[in-house]
Amino acid sequence: MKTNFAAAACLALMAFATMSGADIAGKWTTTIDTMIGALKYTYEFKVDGTKLTGTATLDGEAAEITEGKLDGDAISFVETRTLGDLGPTRILYTGKIVSADQIDFKRQVGDLATEEFVAKRAK
Repeated sequence: MKTNFAAAACLALMAFATMSGADIAGKWTTTIDTMIGALKYTYEFKVDGTKLTGTATLDGEAAEITEGKLDGDAISFVETRTLGDLGPTRILYTGKIVSADQIDFKRQVGDLATEEFVAKRAK
């Protein structure tokens, strides 16, 4: 009985750890369909407790991830990019960690657009 309980507790803890966000450190890739065409991104996430940092790379140009947070399976962060004549533009990402290999995202690009996409862990 104790062995079954211990095994069940370990499985529950492993499932929670996978969904808690601590498991998302590393590289993730996506292609985002935008009003200006498809954009291929690579994200490099670094996790320290509930704090998320790293980079968002587009066409070889990396932008720092700021204001990053993890709360259970919820993720959020900001990327700032210079968009043509608009200058620096704040891009707010919010998402849900679906599995160890998938995050569903929504991003708000300044006052210009809202886009939804899926990021996959780079293999």
